[in-house]
Amino acid sequence: MIELHNVTKYFRTTLGKKYILKDSTFSIPSDVNVGILGKNGAGKSTLMRMLGKIEFPNEGKIISDKSFSWVMGVGGGFQNNMTGRANVKFVCRIYGKSKKEIDKSIDFVKEFSELDDYFEMPIKTYSSGMKSRLTFGLSLAFDFDYLLIDETLSVGDARFRKKSKEALMKKIESCNVLLVSHDMGTLRDICDVGIVSHEAKLHYFDNINDAIKMYNTINK
Repeated sequence: MIELHNVTKYFRTTLGKKYILKDSTFSIPSDVNVGILGKNGAGKSTLMRMLGKIEFPNEGKIISDKSFSWVMGVGGGFQNNMTGRANVKFVCRIYGKSKKEIDKSIDFVKEFSELDDYFEMPIKTYSSGMKSRLTFGLSLAFDFDYLLIDETLSVGDARFRKKSKEALMKKIESCNVLLVSHDMGTLRDICDVGIVSHEAKLHYFDNINDAIKMYNTINK
């Protein structure tokens, strides 16, 4: 289970506090896939980063005994001066993988990401889409209770998007996913429940279709 207790997140600006989330409280039951919807700038990615413990609430707390992946999205979290291979190896070492496991992970990520020669080049030479493919492949190589995905499935051509979605569906047979997306079809295919971020509030729905209805209403 994931519990949010009076979670507030804001950023200080020259005009004062800019609230992204204000006093949000609800629980997400275990063993469900969660879709996160909202307009651009509504706080979806901020929520994901807080769940992944990249950022933290200004007030309140998030409680869970589950493990969360890093956020899989166009930003990535790599060392830009290191190669794709070196970044994968570095992450594997952080997670205490053996040499055999590291070699296996490197081979998997290289093949899945389809980066070819770029896999041996510094991350700073990558496009945002290439970083996303590396992030996606690396996340699939690890086991988490929840995968955090921020629009990654929209990266690449139609063939790679199909491949990524099929790989994700296979992966979530053994874990769950929190997915930020503007693709309603993908949300319906993958997610059970939904959260709509709107006007600094999070609205939780036990059915993803009800979340999509609210999202469509606020976008009319």
